[in-house]
Amino acid sequence: MQKITLFIILLTFLSLACTENKETAIMTFDNEPNNNEIPMTGKKSYLALGDSYSIGQSVEINERFPVQLVNSLRGAGFDLDDAEIIAQTGWSTGQLISAIEVRNPPVTYDLVTLLIGVNNQYRGLDTAQYRQEFGQLLQQAIQFAGGIDENVIVLSIPDYSVTPFATSFDTAKIAREIDAFNTINFQETKLTDAVYINITGISREALTNSSLLAQDGLHPSGAMYARWVDLMRPKVKEIFQSQSKK
Repeated sequence: MQKITLFIILLTFLSLACTENKETAIMTFDNEPNNNEIPMTGKKSYLALGDSYSIGQSVEINERFPVQLVNSLRGAGFDLDDAEIIAQTGWSTGQLISAIEVRNPPVTYDLVTLLIGVNNQYRGLDTAQYRQEFGQLLQQAIQFAGGIDENVIVLSIPDYSVTPFATSFDTAKIAREIDAFNTINFQETKLTDAVYINITGISREALTNSSLLAQDGLHPSGAMYARWVDLMRPKVKEIFQSQSKK
C-alpha cells in the first residue's frame, strides 16, 4: 500500500513538471522573432509632389505630412532618407508640371506621393484640363517610382469649405466642386495600379474640430496631417516589404 501511494505521488509530480515545461516552452515560442517578417535592405527614398498641403503651409517643418510619414516609418524600423518635396502653396497641376521640369528630380524613388488640385478648383480652372494634367502628373510619378505603379500613393483633395477662411464663399459649391475634382483623380488613379487614399473625410471633420486646422484658419494642422499619416503608414509598409521580396 505504501508503494502504491509513493507511485501516485511520483506520477503527480511528473505530471506537474511536464505541464510547467509546456507552459515555459509556449512562452518562449511566443517571444521568438517572427520569421515571416521581411528584412528591410537598403535605405528607402521618398518624393512628395503637390501644393500647400505637401509643403505644410502654416505648420512647422516636422509637422508636414511627408516629414511625419518619414519619422513614423523610421520609428517602425525602416531606413529612410529625408523626404524630397516638390510643392509650393498656390500651385495648380500645370504649375507642378512646370516645376518638375525645372527641378528634374532623379529617377528613381522607392515611394512617391501625389496630392494636387485644390488650386485648380479655387481658380475655377476647367475640369477637363485637370483630368489631362493630373493624368500626366500621375504618369510622371510612376516614372519617378521606377515605372512601378504600386509604389505611388495618390491622396484625395481636402475640402477647405469647412474652414473659417471659406465662410464668405459658397461653401456648398466648394464642397461639390472638390468632390468633382476628386472623382477625376480617383478615376485616373484607378486606370493604374497606384494606391488611392481618401483623406477628404478627415479634412471635413475640421468643421467641428478646430484642432485639425493651422492658425491661418485654412490649412491642416500637424494633428490633421498625423491622421493622414495613420492612413498612409500601413500602405507604405506594404510597398517597402514588397520591394524587399524582389
